[in-house]
Amino acid sequence: MPLIQIDALPPQTTRGTVVRLLEQVGEIARDKIGAIEIKGRAATVEVPAGWETRLVKALDGALVGTGHVRASVIWAGGVGRGEDPFARLARLLELESAEEARRAAQEARRGDESTGQTLVGLVVQDETAGLGGRALLTLAKKNGRSLPWTRLNVGSPVLLLEEDRDKHSGWRGIVCQRQPSCLQIALDSWPDPESERPVFRLALAHDEVARTRQRNALERARIASADRLAQFREVLLGNVPPRFRPAPRRVTSENAHITSGGDVGGGRDGEGGEGVGGGEVESVGGGGQVIHWLDANLNDSQQEAIRLALTAEDYAIIHGPPGTGKTTTVVELIRQAVRRGEKVLACAPSNLAVDNMLERLVRVGERAVRIGHPARVLPELREHTLDLLVDAHPDLQLARKLVREAHSLRDKAGKWTRGKPQPGSRQQMREEARDLIQDARRLEAQVVKHLLDSADIVCSTTTAIDSEILGQRAFDLAVIDEACQSTEPGCWIPLLRSRRVILAGDHCQLPPTVVSREAEREGFGLSMLERLIMLPHADCHRRLDIQYRMHEQIMRFSSDEFYDGGLTADASVRGHLLSMVPGVESNELTQAPLEFIDSAGASYDEELEPEGESRRNPQEAALVAKQVERLCESGLPSADIAVITPYAAQARLLREQFSSVWPDLEIDTVDGFQGREKEAVIVSLVRSNSDCEIGFLADTRRMNVALTRARRKLIVIGDSATIGSHEFYQRLLAHFEQSQAYRTVWEYMS
Repeated sequence: MPLIQIDALPPQTTRGTVVRLLEQVGEIARDKIGAIEIKGRAATVEVPAGWETRLVKALDGALVGTGHVRASVIWAGGVGRGEDPFARLARLLELESAEEARRAAQEARRGDESTGQTLVGLVVQDETAGLGGRALLTLAKKNGRSLPWTRLNVGSPVLLLEEDRDKHSGWRGIVCQRQPSCLQIALDSWPDPESERPVFRLALAHDEVARTRQRNALERARIASADRLAQFREVLLGNVPPRFRPAPRRVTSENAHITSGGDVGGGRDGEGGEGVGGGEVESVGGGGQVIHWLDANLNDSQQEAIRLALTAEDYAIIHGPPGTGKTTTVVELIRQAVRRGEKVLACAPSNLAVDNMLERLVRVGERAVRIGHPARVLPELREHTLDLLVDAHPDLQLARKLVREAHSLRDKAGKWTRGKPQPGSRQQMREEARDLIQDARRLEAQVVKHLLDSADIVCSTTTAIDSEILGQRAFDLAVIDEACQSTEPGCWIPLLRSRRVILAGDHCQLPPTVVSREAEREGFGLSMLERLIMLPHADCHRRLDIQYRMHEQIMRFSSDEFYDGGLTADASVRGHLLSMVPGVESNELTQAPLEFIDSAGASYDEELEPEGESRRNPQEAALVAKQVERLCESGLPSADIAVITPYAAQARLLREQFSSVWPDLEIDTVDGFQGREKEAVIVSLVRSNSDCEIGFLADTRRMNVALTRARRKLIVIGDSATIGSHEFYQRLLAHFEQSQAYRTVWEYMS
């Protein structure tokens, strides 16, 4: 028989309670229910074949007691001949999960800080409660030194381990603050170390909760039948073409009265007092709804992408090359959907991308609630998280009072008294305490419901969406920003509760990070957006074509190579140079946007990092230092400079050499710097060998990211004899030569 699982059940749930839940909510007869196994707050139930879909749909998010439960299919039988696409994704997800767990355990026990994934020799500097009742621990080095460079950033899932206690599984938490000498983590439970004066190790952890949600989403989508999810699945698999309402027709302000959408309004005052922009309004057809542009600065390609998205009945794609204002477009789309009375689920794979949307939405007054661990949210946005909104709600004061009274009654019931208590009085006090706790939980649940119901927009990472929080809420629209950075299973989680979806991203930049080589070989790194854009539905996506970041010469190669020459630099950035920055000298370095420094013939040989598999190039690192010096001597602050490289070993070497000299200089891998920008960027290519091997430099999407991070000055350092064997780099070198930006290392020899 198929198996379903019900999680987040009330404490001390019995089999009888589960049976009644299945009968009343799932509408299944008692005699059809198979074996039930309860472990903690989860129950596994055998159900008849064909019932698993309807039961999960009915139960997931259902209110039981004072909380919502989660329901998922554990096993639903075979998938027929050939490998079902969802079964394939689930199998690859398992490979990825196993490899992530293996690496995390290896890093946690090794205690090597060079990778940036572990910190050792830590002691508790301070401990307090906060962030929705979680335990907050501030950790610092036992010797009082500053923390080394680390990838344990705010929001990172971590595992806290006691040194020399390898048998203990540790405590899971989230980094919520980071300073040069200490960091603060939030734990769901207080640690109970064995030593009186414990020393801890902190390691980056894999997120198994997220994996579980992805598995459940894939199974839900796989077995869906005769409902909206089943229709959605067929469209997203490419079996059925996506649907769109009739194409919009333009309506100018002079003849706007002829639309069926009613009074348009006059002047530049749009809905809610926002500027319409240019005085133009447009009908989107299908009922005569009228677009009032809330952001008056949108360009034509951004407006066209929004029009397409608003007419999509299944999905549409917004393709946003570097610097083209993709998030600006996404935020306008969300606001337009809200004006149409829609509830929107705004998602992204990373917390930073979600916070970027949230910050822009709250800045313009939209009612948005952020779900997820508060420690993973930027400090300035935490007041918009569900946890802190609940904590600040007036009704929570009463709930806390009830909890205090309950604890007082429990204490009183457990105390010894001189006089003999009345028969049953202690039991009565305990029952009253339980009732008070239930009342407090009911109040908190009502507050959560009110906050979510009153929000127009719910913001979350794709993998933080949880039925225990959201219940059975459905959304008119899901928007997934940076969709190309998510593997496909992550995208199916928001799709379970949405009628349509808009995917935004750029498949010409880096794909999702996949650590399992086997899963990567089988295509796990192909995002849903990239897969859909390859389908023969040409009118399902729009590309943004005006970029607002780079000097025209910096943009040109990427535009020609990846975007059919279709990008145009906005007038505000087209000719901007470092020499135009206040305080920066005007010289040969600052008056040119491009520079390639060729190390061919100088014996700048690459090498493997000691005790590692990544590559570095010490001589090239020294040349990077000279370029940073040149920029700083010209008056550009080191905080406005980034040094990026495709190789983690080179990034580590550069940090070791530069961190004390230029503490504000940002150094990272290309992958780590995706989505970022600086006034000046130096790219260290590293590869230099007699065999002309370039390794994963052959992934040209990585170079697309590297070459498009600089606003006013791009310096690339590499060995033309090594990289020039590849056609892509031949064209890149030709671009630098045509731009009169080619230099040799001999010009910088002292």
